[in-house]
Amino acid sequence: MVLIREADLVGADANAVGAAARDYLRQTEQEKAEQGLTAPRADDAPLPRRYQDEVDDPRSAYEGCHVLVAEVDDEVVGLVVLKPQGVVTEIKRLWAAPRLRGRGIGSALLDAAIATGAGGGALRLSVWDWRTGAIRLYESRGFGRVASWDARDRLLCLQRPA
Repeated sequence: MVLIREADLVGADANAVGAAARDYLRQTEQEKAEQGLTAPRADDAPLPRRYQDEVDDPRSAYEGCHVLVAEVDDEVVGLVVLKPQGVVTEIKRLWAAPRLRGRGIGSALLDAAIATGAGGGALRLSVWDWRTGAIRLYESRGFGRVASWDARDRLLCLQRPA
């Protein structure tokens, strides 16, 4: 069974959230290389500097954000990071451990993000166009494509109205 709960970034969850962010970011960097958007990189190559704080110090990196974790058998196996921005909340990260995909972890995290993060306002996110499964999930929860707020090639912007 999947448990979704608030992350404790001051204590017990800091390392697990940092590790989940690292895994998410490494996978993303690998996929960008596979898609020809960046140069190929070694599996153990350091992350770009702009991402390293999420791994090393998630408490500071996610200050002002709402972070939820997914837990299975007392192990953190996913996370979602929500960043309030006025009347809109942005989902900055949504990740489930690849070895457990297909067990509803991503859906549970997204549903919790919708319940937690909307606060009467819209939710928005960006997603790479090759992540078709994630796009289907977002669209199934009422997210629709909108004009991009990000200039990066192949990044789709989606929003769920208030």
